[in-house]
Amino acid sequence: MKALKKSTVFKGARGPVVLVIMDGVGIGKYAEGDFVLSSKTPNLDWLMKNGVSTQLKAHGKAVGLPDDSDMGNSEVGHNAIGCGRVFNQGAALVNTAIASGSMFAGQTWKELIANVKANSSTLHFIGLFSDGNVHSHLDHLKAMLKQAKAEGIKKVRIHPLIDGRDVPPTSALEYVEPFEAFLAELNAGGVVDYTIASGGGRMNITMDRYNANWDMVKRGWDTHVKGEGRMFASMKQAIETFRAEKPGILDQDLPPFIIERGGKAVGPVVDGDSVVFFNFRGDRSLEITKAFEADDLKEFARGPKPKVCYAGMMQYDGDLGIPRKYLVTPPAIDRTMGEYLAATGIRQLAISETQKYGHVTYFFNGNRADKFNEALEDYVEIKSDVCPFEDAPRMKAAEITAAVVKAIESGKYGFIRLNYPNGDMVGHTGVFPAVTIAVEAVDEALGKLKAAVEKAGGIMVISADHGNADDMYEHDKTGAVKCGKNGQPNAKTAHSLNPVPAIVYDPSGTAKARLSSAKDLGISSLAGTCIRLLGYEPPSDYTPSIVELG
Repeated sequence: MKALKKSTVFKGARGPVVLVIMDGVGIGKYAEGDFVLSSKTPNLDWLMKNGVSTQLKAHGKAVGLPDDSDMGNSEVGHNAIGCGRVFNQGAALVNTAIASGSMFAGQTWKELIANVKANSSTLHFIGLFSDGNVHSHLDHLKAMLKQAKAEGIKKVRIHPLIDGRDVPPTSALEYVEPFEAFLAELNAGGVVDYTIASGGGRMNITMDRYNANWDMVKRGWDTHVKGEGRMFASMKQAIETFRAEKPGILDQDLPPFIIERGGKAVGPVVDGDSVVFFNFRGDRSLEITKAFEADDLKEFARGPKPKVCYAGMMQYDGDLGIPRKYLVTPPAIDRTMGEYLAATGIRQLAISETQKYGHVTYFFNGNRADKFNEALEDYVEIKSDVCPFEDAPRMKAAEITAAVVKAIESGKYGFIRLNYPNGDMVGHTGVFPAVTIAVEAVDEALGKLKAAVEKAGGIMVISADHGNADDMYEHDKTGAVKCGKNGQPNAKTAHSLNPVPAIVYDPSGTAKARLSSAKDLGISSLAGTCIRLLGYEPPSDYTPSIVELG
């Protein structure tokens, strides 16, 4: 890796360049339901007016997703921000692998099928039951089920994790009923037995991330693998029962359930089975994968580990080789901003709380867990609270800010990157008053960072990885707000398709920054922007900077 070339027009500021990622804070299309607009944000407003500001795309093709109807997410967003270019991401890669047949011609799929045939056993699919295209897609599951039948697999068990987060918050039955009809077609004639076996809400079981709450994984293990839990005749019955027992519950929070036949769980995982975790996104796949693969698991009392052939949809951690078997090769992201800065001798700090720590490190570095240079990089994780985000909507914004202000004042770092998760994590709850508190907490933090940067003679770059808090009401095709029976707006908990702000604030004015002439930029332009503000020339194939200098 070669060092970056020095700029001939700007040698860099006296203080650090501080990249602030306001997770889930976009620029709304509708005023109604835009809780960024309706919250009190005097610091963000001031920076938008007095800094060099623009809007950037943070969804669809601008972040490597198949289509501009696909919402962005934190993982692909941080990939784009950190690598300065656009790479085809999980959904697009899986689509291609299925369409070309390469997935089913690959060694892993062949091993999964051969194992089931050799043992006359069961093929299991566990994953997010959604077409949100953020963690998974139901079309991928359906394609694998069709292929399994075509290859003579007699028994399949499906363990759906109910979404309500990347899709409407109480839309589960809109997916269950068509899928049951799809299974009925596969099962017609009695040749095969393909059925739903267990499941639960994605924020209740299985899909924890960053080691935040291993109890979720334990509940998933007990449900999917052991077949232990409350039993129902069907997934539809389970959902309707839970909703009746707790009116207003969101799909993502639904309790675990087991499908029974004759009073027994229809599909526990046992020795000789094959298991596919069909999520393509890595952050919420690593822990359940560890539960299946680790010989010695200390995080919870797993009990006997069944001897199965396990595979993920993709490799979730290339550095650690997790999982050992996977169906689709992830994007090969190289020459990230962090690697260039390390090669150039620039000291870096990456910091967030647990919920987004992996985003400013692993994902920002192109899905790489290790540092590029131990001596030049410091990573700081501030432990997130283990509670519903609506109960503590300020999250750890104050603690992150205090640590960053101290880092700015230390003079140790040339580049600091941080993530405030509030707009995203609290936005997903659909609890409107909490979202306002979350957004205002981030704005308060911006004011403190602004003061520290001014004192140090640094430069702030402020943006986001995608929108969320800016689009909290469901709207119909005309733009009208959809309301429930109580007359109140229906909450929208998914990410938005809106652009995000991008601001360069240079209090000393030495960079003489002005908007560049480049058009239709996405968040991948932030890497080149930061490199320029550090006093270097971005690599020629990086997305153009949002500013010209000098």
